[in-house]
Amino acid sequence: MNCKPRRQQLRAILNGTQCIHPGSVYDPISARVAEDLGFEAGMFAGSIASLTVLGAPDIIVLTLTEFADQARRICRAGELPLIVDADHGYGNALNVNRCVEELENAGVACLTIEDTLLPRRFGNHGTEFLQVAEGVGKMKAAIAGRQDPDLIILGRTSAVGPNGVEDGIMRARAYLDAGVDGIMFVGVKTRAELEAIASELDAPIMLGGSGAELQDPNYLGECGVRVSLQGHQPFMAAVQAMHDTLKALREGMAPAQLQGVASADLIRQLTRDDSYQAWQEDFLS
Repeated sequence: MNCKPRRQQLRAILNGTQCIHPGSVYDPISARVAEDLGFEAGMFAGSIASLTVLGAPDIIVLTLTEFADQARRICRAGELPLIVDADHGYGNALNVNRCVEELENAGVACLTIEDTLLPRRFGNHGTEFLQVAEGVGKMKAAIAGRQDPDLIILGRTSAVGPNGVEDGIMRARAYLDAGVDGIMFVGVKTRAELEAIASELDAPIMLGGSGAELQDPNYLGECGVRVSLQGHQPFMAAVQAMHDTLKALREGMAPAQLQGVASADLIRQLTRDDSYQAWQEDFLS
């Protein structure tokens, strides 16, 4: 993989004026679908990784090795710049340093490190956040772990919802001062919240879990948002399609009667069959 061009491509987006919606991907085929459809970037979420790799809920039971291995499979499948949700960096600041090293080697273009206290402490049932000083230590460790300066590292916080906009801005400023390239805010719901954030921060913003008011990419671009997630419906749609297909077969439907099955032409396109055929001619004849 030649990772630098895709990282530079995504950096150009962060340094630009437009907001993009990345395609939510989870394996090599889904990444190729997103690339072929023209998405500027892909997004591989921790929650989707837990579902894809383990069939487990998003409660931080996935390991860094499992996450990085799947990210590597996605990255090697094409040229789509990949953004990944690295959760809490899989431990303390030293683990964050290692996390960045592994994900950079996996080929990702951008990763986010959050300040949520994860995994959940014994006896606690709500969302807890790191002290800002510990969050800053994680961001500094992430920067120190980066070898390719084009790799994008974003601080991430979901503090705006439970703690208020002021706390979210304070945390974002501290992480930017530590050297991250931008901030991902999760759970910003209103234009008033976003505008308050944008007025205080001079840095690229990424949004996840946004409210209904924050769906217009032109407006988001004007507020400094460069990446806005739309959720992870592609994986959910694939699960539903798999379930319905297996259910129909189990109940006696003939394979020829199934609807919504990928054509042979689409499979050939997504498996890059032409390239493999050419390689066979070049190397096996």
